[in-house]
Amino acid sequence: MHLYLNILRQPYNQSTKYCNKCNFFLPSCVIIPIQPQDVKIEIRGLSKIYPNGKHALSDINLTIENGMFGLLGPNGAGKSSLMRILVTLLTPTTGEVSVNGFDLMKDRGEIRKMLGYLPQDFRFFSKLKTWEFLDYAAGLGGIRSKILRHSKVDEWLEKVGLFDARDRQANNLSGGMKRRLGIAQALIGDPRIIIVDEPTTGLDPEERIRFRNILSELSQQDIIILLSTHIVGDISSVCHDLALLNEGEVRFNGSPQALIEKARGHVWQAETAGVEYDILKEKYAVTSTIPTEEGWEVQLVGERLDMPQAVSIEPNLEHAYVYFMESLTEPSN
Repeated sequence: MHLYLNILRQPYNQSTKYCNKCNFFLPSCVIIPIQPQDVKIEIRGLSKIYPNGKHALSDINLTIENGMFGLLGPNGAGKSSLMRILVTLLTPTTGEVSVNGFDLMKDRGEIRKMLGYLPQDFRFFSKLKTWEFLDYAAGLGGIRSKILRHSKVDEWLEKVGLFDARDRQANNLSGGMKRRLGIAQALIGDPRIIIVDEPTTGLDPEERIRFRNILSELSQQDIIILLSTHIVGDISSVCHDLALLNEGEVRFNGSPQALIEKARGHVWQAETAGVEYDILKEKYAVTSTIPTEEGWEVQLVGERLDMPQAVSIEPNLEHAYVYFMESLTEPSN
């Protein structure tokens, strides 16, 4: 959001940019930034029951504010259903969602103007080249100026490492390249709210690092980035707040560090071999297995470990996630 002042002969500096409203570059138009407002999503009593009777979501209550928010949980936990409701593609059965004061059911058009969305199953128009598809996405995102659109297309193709593939048919890109193009189309319109569902699926380690760096940079602005994943590493490196979903319910909501604290004293490392290793696999969640000359070096998660040679170690978010999920499946005494 900005104000427009027509000032002739204004010298070019870092604040001079292309003005989409005036359709020419500065110095003829000077952009004066206005302090953006915080963004907030409030979810109250949200439930979703599909026609077949499946309860996808049950009484979800969350407040999501500026920065990176992680939605973590196993496949089938209800993450995609919640995402589709937030981007107005799915109607909830009960409950309310407010996005910056706009009601999800009454103000869908206003909410959609704020959104950038990368679904889990992302597809293209088969006859468009890579740059053409991104140009189309930029137009849908409200960038009317052809000059600015093409500039943004080149910028984002460079950021996601697809500039050299700009003239290839989008449908002929590899799986990882298609995912990167999907990321670019979600971000090119400078949305205030970015919702990405399993974004690193199909990406190699280098591509995942590139994607995390992009999100980390964007999260420093006054925007919300909602990242849904079952890959703990995607959350641990970039999110300051998270919710853990399981069987359609929020089982935890807080900081990654708060979740890690729940696993303190419940993670061990030990050397083992032979039958003992097989027994340990049956009794505990094994998060790491490294071959050694005598057998295996393993990391184990559980309530209590009766093994003299085991050493308690500092938990990380993966340990905490496994411990927390294991505790949900254990029968009550």
